[in-house]
Parts: sequence; structure tokens; C-alpha cells
Amino acid sequence: MTQHAASSGRSAALFAVVGEVEAHVAEAGWDQPPQLFALVDTEQLLRAEPQLATSLGLVAAVPGSLTPVAQEALADEPLDEALARIQFGTEVLGVVLVQEVLILPPAAEAALDAADPVTGAAAHPDRRDVRMVVAVVRDGTRECVLRVRGSTGQPDELLSGPDLAPALADALLSTLDEGPSEPARR
Repeated sequence: MTQHAASSGRSAALFAVVGEVEAHVAEAGWDQPPQLFALVDTEQLLRAEPQLATSLGLVAAVPGSLTPVAQEALADEPLDEALARIQFGTEVLGVVLVQEVLILPPAAEAALDAADPVTGAAAHPDRRDVRMVVAVVRDGTRECVLRVRGSTGQPDELLSGPDLAPALADALLSTLDEGPSEPARR
């Protein structure tokens, strides 16, 4: 397999798993805390942990497919600080983070009270709720799906692309770097 074909295959597998994670989280509705998933090679999971694979409903694997494994809840602190302390071992091929955020039009952002911008944003009539599902793998491949909550009576909007949350993708990629850090939680 050529490098381009391998990269293309990894990108397709990552896109599939991001969609799977987004659908799984969407079943529980809105207003959820951030959730972290480790991505492992499905074939290796089937061989190494047959009982776990069975409990997850995995019976066969498409070569190159990835399985998301939910991690413990993130600490109740700023996300960047929580991610900075996480280091996954080499058996983890990638990471997916699900996080809900509020977005405002630029004019509304400028008018927020600097002392308490979060409360102001949450109460603003033009706010939009967005669920970001951002994934990266060790080779730097990334994918993102954004679910923008629809206004009353309107359907949610889904956007996807590898560059929708570049800073968050970079922070997730740093959890896969080799080096001293807190061990990954399982």
C-alpha cells in the first residue's frame, strides 16, 4: 500500500469513527460535559481483548478500522489544563474529544461583560450551541464534526472537515506525543 493510500484509508477510518462518536453522544442530548475517547485498532482489540470486544458487539473488523474507548470523565478544570496532563501509550492510535461550546456573532461577543463572559454568552438571545467532535491520530490526520443546535422547530446543522477546530486538534495531538507525563486514564 502506498503512503497516500494508507493516509487516505486512515482518514476514512477517522471520519467514520468521528461520525460514530457524534451519533452516540447525540443520543444522550445536549448539555453534556466534555468526553474523551481513546482510539485503538479494532483488529488488535479483537485479538487482545476478546471478552471486551464481545461486550462492545465487535465480531469482525475491517482492516484499519478504529474503535473508540470511552475514558474517565475529565477533571473539572479548564480543558487545556486537563489535556496537558494526559499522555496516551503507543497502543492508543488516536483521540476523540466531544465538547459543547457557545458561539456568538462577533458584535455580540464584543458587547459581553468582561467580568463574566460565560454567563453573558449563555443568556444572549443570539447564542448558538455547538457540539464539537474532534479527532486526531498519531500521524497528524484529523477530523471534526460540528453539530449546531437548531433554533426552536429547526433541525440541527452538521458541518464536517479536518480544519474546523485546529487548536483543539493540536492539543489532542499533544496527548499522543512520547514523553514524560501523567499516564492515560482508562
